[in-house]
Amino acid sequence: MERVFSRVALFSVALLVATAGLGLWLGDLHGQVDPRVLRWGTVHRLSGVLSALLVVLVNSMAVTYFIGTGRWCREVVETYALDPAYIERSRRLKRAAFPFALLGMLGVVAIVALGGAADPASGRPGTQAWVTPHLIGGITLVAAIAWCFQAQLPNMRRQHELIEAVLGEVRAVRKARGLDVEQPA
Repeated sequence: MERVFSRVALFSVALLVATAGLGLWLGDLHGQVDPRVLRWGTVHRLSGVLSALLVVLVNSMAVTYFIGTGRWCREVVETYALDPAYIERSRRLKRAAFPFALLGMLGVVAIVALGGAADPASGRPGTQAWVTPHLIGGITLVAAIAWCFQAQLPNMRRQHELIEAVLGEVRAVRKARGLDVEQPA
């Protein structure tokens, strides 16, 4: 999971950076009448939406991973009467990772909100005043989202190590009871 998460997170950050680069290249669209430039503005908006969805997806993958593996850990520990400390360790790892996933999701929502406030295509008055906050907030929050992704990785590594430890104990219990034991791959 760690490898998949890393790759998808890296791709989502790259897409965020590309979207920001397109926005910087376009500059302020207020007063712009060239249809080609306005088309690129639409591309910027759509790539922003795609980036936002991808960031939410990646963080949701992390949340789902910890919920699923935590549940698995609890069920296996209870079934094989293993040390309940495994369950508590899994809960701590999940609780340590969740704030970063939530912050990453809220960060991308903030970027989208600032972009919507700065969008001249919305037809609302005062959108020009939001261009600079969108620029500064976007760049800052992309860095924060990248940091949130990298902050989740150590907990994923530790959760994987925990799963391997539980599986090792299960193998020992099954062997002691004379049951079939799958060998690790």
